[in-house]
Amino acid sequence: MARITASVYTSHVPAIGAAIDLGKAHEPYWQPLFAGYEPSKQWMKDNKPDVIFLVYNDHATAFSLELIPTFAIGCAAEFKPADEGWGPRPVPVVQGHPELAAHITQSVIQDDFDLTIVNKMDVDHGLTVPLSLMCGQPEAWPCPVIPFAVNVVQYPVPSGKRCFQIGQAIRKAVESFDADLNVQIWGTGGMTHQLQGPRAGLINRDWDNAWLDKLIDDPAAAAATPHIDYVREAGSEGIELVMWLIARGAMADVNGGPKPTVRHRFYHVPASNTAVGHLILENN
Repeated sequence: MARITASVYTSHVPAIGAAIDLGKAHEPYWQPLFAGYEPSKQWMKDNKPDVIFLVYNDHATAFSLELIPTFAIGCAAEFKPADEGWGPRPVPVVQGHPELAAHITQSVIQDDFDLTIVNKMDVDHGLTVPLSLMCGQPEAWPCPVIPFAVNVVQYPVPSGKRCFQIGQAIRKAVESFDADLNVQIWGTGGMTHQLQGPRAGLINRDWDNAWLDKLIDDPAAAAATPHIDYVREAGSEGIELVMWLIARGAMADVNGGPKPTVRHRFYHVPASNTAVGHLILENN
């Protein structure tokens, strides 16, 4: 059967993608951030998956305010980099895995989670920046990717508890797929940041690291964090962290297995106006 072997968590700041694409990664401002991902790039080479299930949010490229699905799964054979206003990023086209995506869709919907099926969409920095951070600048991404877009842009957004639960349903779906596949699940976005208003530029290092501790050691408690806490403590865009709970909910310990191993943990401020958090957990 297919199995989820690891989960990866990372911020997806658009300026990080620009720094990579424009050759600025070694500049003094950016070098400490990219140095924190060097162990992850090596880990990725040593633990290459067959498929990545990548949880992210669209930033008004595939979806606008006219149509915003709460959970949308990409079932296409490929996904092109989106033009976010200054041309598409110079990164490879994302190859999908329609068979596994369709199977997950069937299983998760039968478990009473309503998914939107997307058979054509472009993917923006929310998906491509994590791939760049973990994989560098290859001619092709190392494996197929299933995009899973979550609405964290327009309220009401899903609760952390609901995201945690859907992660468990995704794990069940993967494990019922009749093929020997090594699947990683990635949760992206965050950490603390606010892009507008009097608190623009907010970063809360203490809250971020306490939340990371909770995500590792007591994920159910992390999932119980109410929306108001994210807004008050992590800024208006800090709500993106609910997407990490989907990945955490898919890990073995949540489903009765042993605790995962922390392979890498990294935190850096600032990147543009955002606190960058990163974590790799391996199932045992």
